[in-house]
Amino acid sequence: MTDVPAGSAWDVELPDERATLRLARDLAAALRPGDLVTLAGDLGAGKSTLARAVIRTLAGDETLEVPSPTYTLMQIYDHLPVPVVHADLYRVRSADELEEIGFEEAAEGAAVLVEWPERAASVLAADRLEIVMALAPSRGPDARHARLVGHGAFAARLKRMREIRVFLHGAGWGDAVRRPLAGDASSRRYERLSEPGRHAVLMDAPARPDGPPVRGGLPYSRVAHLAETVTPFVAMARALRERGLSAPDILAADLTKGLLIVEDLGDGRVVEGAPPQPIVARYRAAIELLAALHATPLPPRVPVAVRLDHVLPRYDFDAFLIEVELLIDWYLPFRAVALEPGEREAFTALWRDALGAVIGAADDESTNDEAAKSDSAKPDTTKSGMTKPGMTKSEMTWVLRDFHSPNLIWLEGREGLARVGVIDFQDAVIGPAAYDVASLAQDARVDVAEDVELALLGHYVALRRRGDSAFDAKRFARDYAVLGAQRATKILGIFARLAKRDGKPLYLAHMPRVARYLGRCLAHPDLAPLKAWYAAHVPLDDLPLDGLPGGAAR
Repeated sequence: MTDVPAGSAWDVELPDERATLRLARDLAAALRPGDLVTLAGDLGAGKSTLARAVIRTLAGDETLEVPSPTYTLMQIYDHLPVPVVHADLYRVRSADELEEIGFEEAAEGAAVLVEWPERAASVLAADRLEIVMALAPSRGPDARHARLVGHGAFAARLKRMREIRVFLHGAGWGDAVRRPLAGDASSRRYERLSEPGRHAVLMDAPARPDGPPVRGGLPYSRVAHLAETVTPFVAMARALRERGLSAPDILAADLTKGLLIVEDLGDGRVVEGAPPQPIVARYRAAIELLAALHATPLPPRVPVAVRLDHVLPRYDFDAFLIEVELLIDWYLPFRAVALEPGEREAFTALWRDALGAVIGAADDESTNDEAAKSDSAKPDTTKSGMTKPGMTKSEMTWVLRDFHSPNLIWLEGREGLARVGVIDFQDAVIGPAAYDVASLAQDARVDVAEDVELALLGHYVALRRRGDSAFDAKRFARDYAVLGAQRATKILGIFARLAKRDGKPLYLAHMPRVARYLGRCLAHPDLAPLKAWYAAHVPLDDLPLDGLPGGAAR
């Protein structure tokens, strides 16, 4: 084998079948469609044993029959979460034979496990994971040694695989069964860890690399105050739990590597049916959670660990504006709309006016310290008071930012506000209270009927007035309309970007719903100038969704 760069190889001792299964679980968790994994080694070295374990792990069935492809050359498993082609090239004499058996067509969109890869070395992809198996008789009759080498782009992925293995072992979850969980629109990955009598969730969230500068020399994530590490998640989870809410308990953490093991809150949903519809009583409970949280004085600085705090950024003009500009940068091109010169500036000016009524004039804004601006944590040198910072024209509080059905878990066995489990709050900021209410009552993933939306808003206002007779319902209604329109505008841009840039067209199926929400919000009298601009420049009807996979309907 050729020399490999330091850090791109991993030597694994496999003293028994249990160790081989652990390695198979690591491989299965890392596999993606299009991957190539080569398995080399002498006869009896354990290549087929490892390949079978990977396939059975993906299938979630340890008894699944996985025949050797020695004579058929290929076995195809297209029913797995990640389709797999298992190939044995022992009888192949030249790469030309692979074309004859349709190897390339079968491998398209699948992860490929290839035994005896040296028989077709000339056609192997440059980006691949190479595994060389060898007997280790000095360590026992069943012992094996595996050397894993990441070539090309697989080098970084192999490094991450090894970091996760070390983390799981150190946290006491080394033998856990690992099952992928549905993720969000970010690069974070989640797995359910299961062992007899216990389960948890692995959160794999390496530090976000800075993108290109887009404003003031800063990347989008910094301007929009998106979490770049897991530190804000840990801080907010603990802060919410301290206030009696059901955020996941942090069971183990490596802040540097971006790895967490957190409490598994289960699969209880706040929606039901197909297509999903709100379970109104559960949405009502979620509104009660927000009303209680917003009625509580909340600090801008929350602890992460001993002498380590996280400062919540201010949801400021720059963040709000760069989000609505996603409509211009992604949604309008998606709809083949080109703006005339000056229209972008007009759009921004209209939004600045609308947002100014909610968060105050730009020159009145208080600024965050450098920790908040850089989304970093630092040792606590001053004791933060329980204040609501940045009080301007509207009430400011913690904004969890993605408070909607995918991130809410119903906990049947808990009482009161704790019945609503909350996840995905790492991007929390200090901002207007109405934002999270709009996030829930105009759920981007679920049709919330207008009468249900109004009932939820009425319940929220009644609860706030019960605790504070000075609560300004008219101002809240204005804030709700402005922030609902801002959020819908942003989401249209995000969904277009996910489809165009990231190859995730299924998000387009949600666009008509978001467009309807936008129309509801723009009907507020204070938003008449914005409504006129959208009417002139933003097509919101007849969205071209016919080509979606699976025939997704509007």
